[in-house]
Amino acid sequence: MTKHLVGKADDLPPGSKHIITIGGRSIGVYNIHGAYYALRNLCPHQGAALCSGHTTAFVTSSGPGDFSYECEGEIVRCPWHQWEFDIKTGQMVVDPKMRTMTYDVSVEKYDVSVDEEDRVFVHI
Repeated sequence: MTKHLVGKADDLPPGSKHIITIGGRSIGVYNIHGAYYALRNLCPHQGAALCSGHTTAFVTSSGPGDFSYECEGEIVRCPWHQWEFDIKTGQMVVDPKMRTMTYDVSVEKYDVSVDEEDRVFVHI
């Protein structure tokens, strides 16, 4: 497993993301409430740079005029066609069968690193 340095933990405070390229693949590394997640920066719909899209919440409603926000900062919206994906799972919000690749993330002491294979290693 080859690790690639992403940065220091202070470089990725909660609510932030960092986009890196490893082996020709663009990967978005996110800090959501102190936990780290990584997903392929590629929308499976038409190939947009998914992680350059807006990070938002999941909106729910029990009826007209009533809505609430859940999973704040855990949804990324494709900048081209607004398809929404759960950052933690890579699954599309409205169709969980559609997904973008996610990478396993583990946390260590001070640095943030990414594995070159299909697994991401966040070294903190």
